[in-house]
Amino acid sequence: MPSDNPVTESPAVIRPGDTGFEIDQAEFSAWLDTLGLACTAPVQAVRVGVGQSNLTFRITDAQGRQWILRRPPLGHLLASAHDVAREARVMAALAPTDVPVPRIHDVRHEGEVALVLMECVDGLVLDRPAPAEQLTPALRHAVGTSLIGTLARIHAVDLTATGLDTLASHSSYAARQLKRWPAQWEKSKTRDLPVLDRLTARLRAAVPEQRELSLVHGDYNLRNVIVSPDTGELTAVLDWELCTLGDPLADVGSLLAYWPRPGEPSIPGVDLCLLPGFPPREELIDRYLEITGRDRKALAFWHSLGLWKLGIIAEGVLRRALDNPRNRAQSGTPTTDLVDELIGLADRVAADAGI
Repeated sequence: MPSDNPVTESPAVIRPGDTGFEIDQAEFSAWLDTLGLACTAPVQAVRVGVGQSNLTFRITDAQGRQWILRRPPLGHLLASAHDVAREARVMAALAPTDVPVPRIHDVRHEGEVALVLMECVDGLVLDRPAPAEQLTPALRHAVGTSLIGTLARIHAVDLTATGLDTLASHSSYAARQLKRWPAQWEKSKTRDLPVLDRLTARLRAAVPEQRELSLVHGDYNLRNVIVSPDTGELTAVLDWELCTLGDPLADVGSLLAYWPRPGEPSIPGVDLCLLPGFPPREELIDRYLEITGRDRKALAFWHSLGLWKLGIIAEGVLRRALDNPRNRAQSGTPTTDLVDELIGLADRVAADAGI
């Protein structure tokens, strides 16, 4: 569990080096010793995942024991973004629920930078073709079914019992998103994009009434979960940095944005859902609505908003990669053309829904 001790500045455990990132062997071993975790030197740190927001490393010691270390990206950070300590709070609160999350060992502060040490969960991360291709079509279908079932469980979390009722505002989530992300765009943009500005205005005019409040993951998709290679069941949900409180359909809309049909634009790696076996978008929607009893009426708004947000996030990833090449991930960096295509699709989805 994260430490409740006051924040103190600690020596750097992991820092940029000439050829990547270097781990301080003595500092890491001393840190684990204070947590009562066995660690045998030497240890190695390997950057993992294709995510290009927070940086994630798999740490392995001489005995093969493994941990995950997560920290913010290098360079200037936008306010409220990349808060790994807040992310750790959410996962620790979810530990006793039926939402699968890694165990949080500790949160360490190095000046203004927080480092989160967590359990390394066994299973596959479907962030590139190879692990997805090793699954049979039947297992891929099981992954899709488990993905949507787990999302329904996230939305059923008791906010008061977990202490997450104070995580964020209880006001309209859509209105908050339509305030936050345009501000992020202005700070990260590499050029002007009038179609985005016009779409933002239309979405603001079409915000649906918020009738319920639930935990919202904020970036729920295939790349942010770990699955069992034997059953296809989810063994962990990752990347809670955008987690908040709001309308549960927001997560469904975001998932649809990450679940393209053939020929639709997608950020690198998310088109794995087009492999045989993965359920089509319509099946995911029907399954979620069947489990939760919710109405599909506002889904087009949330789908458009999900694509709109994904385009803004992709622009931020591009900006961080331009500012510091060490922030680049294995999947490559989004381009301005891709951002334009995502916003264009968001515009069409909104127009088709009369927005």
